[in-house]
Amino acid sequence: MDTAVNLETLPPVDGIRARLAFWLRNDATRLLWPTRCLACEDPGLDGLDLCALCEAELPLNASACRACALPLPEPGLCGGCLGARSPLAEVHAPFVYAAPIDRLLPRLKFAGDLAAGKLVSQLMATHLRQAPRPQALLPIPLHRARLRRRGFDQALELARPLGRALGLPVLDGALVRLRATAEQSTLSAVARRRNVRGAFAVRPRLPLPAHVALVDDVMTTGATLRAAAAALRQAGVARVDAWVAARVP
Repeated sequence: MDTAVNLETLPPVDGIRARLAFWLRNDATRLLWPTRCLACEDPGLDGLDLCALCEAELPLNASACRACALPLPEPGLCGGCLGARSPLAEVHAPFVYAAPIDRLLPRLKFAGDLAAGKLVSQLMATHLRQAPRPQALLPIPLHRARLRRRGFDQALELARPLGRALGLPVLDGALVRLRATAEQSTLSAVARRRNVRGAFAVRPRLPLPAHVALVDDVMTTGATLRAAAAALRQAGVARVDAWVAARVP
């Protein structure tokens, strides 16, 4: 026989559920593995590990400063960003750091709960479809020493499914963390800026698109994102945005 019998190819799979989904299709798979809310453990919505009540309670950051994503009564610029210079063109944070997002993100970052990361990434994709579209996503990298200890990079775990959902390439490794820095959460705003100043560099001789978006889990003061954006701008990137899951008010 000269022609192929089956021209349909298997999709990329993440495990048993995805492989069975290909053969059994969605209806049978939902019966075998119904979704369950990762926030409260009630039955989840179709295709989403979140229940209707928790979805309704998501802390949307619907009105925010376009330069730092700080929640505002109406969209615009906050007082701190008026007249300020930043290497970031825009910052988009779909959620405020509050329940249930403030339970899901620590589970990803500190407990290695990749399912929680996948859920947050799904939610981010839904709300970032209307944001100015970059040509690529760049996750904020961990230093190699912290990556060895943790075993994964939470920003990369958010960026990969986000890129797949929105059809954007993820340039893992394009941005390098040059030195191990102290945990930002333990520092004041001034100390945070000092801690990450000069901490990032772009991999040499790597061509980058003109418009990229940095991806991270939480933004507090924005010191890490601005330090990373400064390295990218210095390397010739014309526009750098930041996409983060949640903004600390």
